[in-house]
Order: sequence, then C-alpha cells, then structure tokens
Amino acid sequence: MSELPIRDELRGIEPYGAPQLDVPVLLNVNENPYPPSESLASDAAKAVADAMAGMNRYPDREALDLRADLAAYLAGESGVSLPAEQVWAANGSNEIMLQVLQAFGGPGRTALSFAPTYSMYPEYARNTSTTWITAPRRDDFTIDPDDALAAVAEHRPHVVFLASPNNPTGTAVSLDLVRALHEATDGIVVVDEAYAEFRREQTPSALTLLADHPRLLVTRTMSKAFAFAGARLGYVAASRGVIDTLRIVRLPYHLSAVTQAVARVALAHSAELQERVEQLRTTRDELAVWLRTHDLQVADSDANFLLFGMFTDRHAVWQGLLDRGVLIRETGPDGWLRVSVGTEEETEAFKTALLDVLGRTA
Repeated sequence: MSELPIRDELRGIEPYGAPQLDVPVLLNVNENPYPPSESLASDAAKAVADAMAGMNRYPDREALDLRADLAAYLAGESGVSLPAEQVWAANGSNEIMLQVLQAFGGPGRTALSFAPTYSMYPEYARNTSTTWITAPRRDDFTIDPDDALAAVAEHRPHVVFLASPNNPTGTAVSLDLVRALHEATDGIVVVDEAYAEFRREQTPSALTLLADHPRLLVTRTMSKAFAFAGARLGYVAASRGVIDTLRIVRLPYHLSAVTQAVARVALAHSAELQERVEQLRTTRDELAVWLRTHDLQVADSDANFLLFGMFTDRHAVWQGLLDRGVLIRETGPDGWLRVSVGTEEETEAFKTALLDVLGRTA
C-alpha cells in the first residue's frame, strides 16, 4: 500500500482479528457456546419476515422501540430504571466506542486506560486521531486508585476507558474507583460492561451510578450473554446529553431493520438466555479451581473467560493445544493465555488437551 495516499499512522498496520481456524473446540473469542433456542430462532425468523415487508423503506433511525426494550432489560438485570432516551444502540459495542471517541476524542484530545486491557481501544483512538495513553495495573490486574488518579492528574484525559470486567484479565473495577475518576476529570468516563451478566453476585454494575454522574457512560453488548455475536448489537446507557451527542456522530440509519427486529426478539427471551449465563458462571468457577489445582495461576474473573499462566513459552502451549484441536487465545501479558468458557464437553476437551501438552496426568 506504499503507493496509496493513506494516513501515515495506518501504514504497515494489519487489520484486527483473532484467528478463525476450523478446529473442533473454539475457545478463543469469548463467544457464548450455546446457540439460540429453537423457540427464539423461530420467533426471530418471523420477525425478520415481518421486517422484510417494509424493506424498501429505511429503518427507524432512532430505534426507540429497541431502546425501550433495552432499558426494560437493564431495569430487570440491574434494578436501574431508565427512559429509552438514555439508552443508545449500535452495531456492537465496538461502534459505540468509536462513536464515543468521534464525539469526545479527536485531534488534540487524549484517551486513557489501564493496561493490560481490551486491545481494540487503541485502535479506536488511532482511527479517530485521539492520543492513546495507558497506565499500568497491579500485578494482580486490579487498578491502584492512587496510581489511577495520578495518571488522570498528569494526562488530563478527555475520555477514560474502564473495562469491567476487564478483557483479557476478567478483573472487575470497584464503584469507588469509578466515582473517584469521574470526580477527578472534566472528561467522560466509560465503563465497558461487555461481560457484566457473567459477574459474580458481589460485583455491582456501574449502571447504579448513572443518576449522580452525568459524564458516565456504561456500555453493554448482546454478543456474549445473549449468544447474539452474529447479530452485532451493542448499547450504552448515559445521560440524555451524552446520548444526544452520540446521535450527532452516528451514521444515518446505522441499525438495519433486521438487526432491530431480531434484537427485540432476543430481549423478549432474556429469561431463558440468563439460565445459560448461570451455567457458564458455574463452569468458569469450576474451571478456575481445576487450573489452580494443577499449579497454574488464574486471574479472578467476573467474565466468561479465564486468564491463566504462567508459561515460559506460552506460544508452545497455545500451539500444542491447537495441534490437539483446541483453539484458545494468546493474548495479554507475556506468559499468560486466555480461554473462553465453553460447553461441558468443550471444557473437558480443553482440560484433556492441556494436561497432555503439559505432560501431566489428571
């Protein structure tokens, strides 16, 4: 691409993406391993058929019915009641994050987060010409409040990103830290709760802070807990002022009629989907115990994945698992690997393959 007049910061960059390989056990991208039920699929098919009747028309660009359904879901899930106007939806939480930096970042502005964290954040910053800065986490992947406040004081960021639970570590952020960072900056604070439904009972949602924190945004996705990764639906809850600002930078008609229709169906089936979430939480906690009994370190996780190590040569372990038909993710700090929580059968396959790679017995 050297002959193309592309932006200098894009030269030599490879497109983002985890490996997509055809192996029996896929545990590398934190997908929900359980597909939608037959009843959900049937209802979604009918909703798509109904949407097709008006496919010659543009979709509802405000998606107010969907946003009302999302608000109702959040009220049940977190106990926080919001009007539809305080919820915004887009094509995955990825698009939400991009819109956030289009609205509040940009040239001459700074975004701050705490590493290691989600590897797409710096790409959103790059794509919007926002300066990207990270401060380090503790060795246990939590965030030291004093260090965080010092980083804010030093860099004066316009946007602070807090993934909670954090990817790739699974670590949650305390609400006290969210409050402190919101108070310490004149910018906005984004709490990325993509995996929130998998959090442990003692872990609260930052949604409970929205009423008193006007520059706070809490993002969610239907990709994980709703087993809806293929539908691409993410959303954010925030003050009306913040939501109206995001509406300025959105592309016109950015959510298709089909996306809106099937997302509303999935929300109507949320009770059955949450039963699977509980099953995955149980599997996660049991797998963490199992890994520790085999002398491996495991980061405490409120997500649907586990970061585990330490390995002198993590790539060799990753490759050994792949050779045995199990794909996990080689990401995060050196020496660590990340495995998504799968079905019981997939989890057993992972355990068997890992013991074989490590030369250990059950």
